[in-house]
Amino acid sequence: MNFRRENRASRTSLFDGLDGLEEGRLRASSSYAHDERDNDEALENLQDRVSFLKRVTGDIHEEVKNHNRLLDKVGNKMDSARGIMSGTINRFKLVFEKKSNRKSCKLIAYFVLLFLIMYYLIRLLNYIKG
Repeated sequence: MNFRRENRASRTSLFDGLDGLEEGRLRASSSYAHDERDNDEALENLQDRVSFLKRVTGDIHEEVKNHNRLLDKVGNKMDSARGIMSGTINRFKLVFEKKSNRKSCKLIAYFVLLFLIMYYLIRLLNYIKG
């Protein structure tokens, strides 16, 4: 921005006395100076908008980088979870391949089911009494 101000200052000093100059009956019109000021204001406006857009795009770029890092972390965690799940499923397959293991699992499942039924019956009786 300093360059633009310096440029404007030098331009103003260059054409400053042009209004009073009457060599060869040349005289700068006031509309020319007015148009020049309008152009300068429009140029400043445009430069402000461009710098604002540059900041916004920089912020968007940072957000995108942060989101990409987050997605990479989530992807890595999902991959490790997939590995753990596949290992667990393989172990279940090994357990259920043998008949004796299948019977043991059924027995454990029946005990867990019996425990849950007794737990809810006791809670229901306490609820009715209380």
